[in-house]
Amino acid sequence: KIFLSIFLVFLIISILFVPILYSISSEGNFYQDEYSDEILLSNNGFFWPIPGYTHISSYFGKRVSPTSMASTYHSGIDIPASQNTNLYAIEDGIITFASWGAGGGYTVVLKLTNYPNISVSYCHVSPIFLVKRNQEVKRGELIAKVGPKYVYGINNNPYKDANGKPTNGATTGCHLHLTIKENGVAVNPLKYYRTKVKIKNFHSVY
Repeated sequence: KIFLSIFLVFLIISILFVPILYSISSEGNFYQDEYSDEILLSNNGFFWPIPGYTHISSYFGKRVSPTSMASTYHSGIDIPASQNTNLYAIEDGIITFASWGAGGGYTVVLKLTNYPNISVSYCHVSPIFLVKRNQEVKRGELIAKVGPKYVYGINNNPYKDANGKPTNGATTGCHLHLTIKENGVAVNPLKYYRTKVKIKNFHSVY
């Protein structure tokens, strides 16, 4: 009877309290629900560009355009964060661009020293630049801050919200758009990061 009672208690606990599953993926293909993603260091040690902010609002690849003039093929990932949130170099490199970047708004581009075929774009950043072209930076060094939604002073800025206010590129709000290119071709940034995703119930993970 004691054994049967213990078994029944264990069975009830197992049914009522389903364990949280974790899925590890090196390609960024994973199940997502209302839990935030947990971004870990990549296998090659790339630093996460915006520590403490791990929710991804728009993934790499095909999507519905979120605003006028935004592409339906997303060249990177969007990570929402408040204005002036710190952004860091994912690896040692040289700044090759720090200026207005059209649809990306104010943009900083980092060419990696140890991976010369890789460049990293930080888009919709603050127009108050912390770095300049040809500057060398180290992994984990502060290089930019998340920019405002609205910017002024760009002549003939075609990017505007529904009320006609000029925006920081094709954007609906403050966030980091991160693009990683290999030999000039955009690839999924999550290719470089191990991602651990919490999910409520037992689901297939792809």
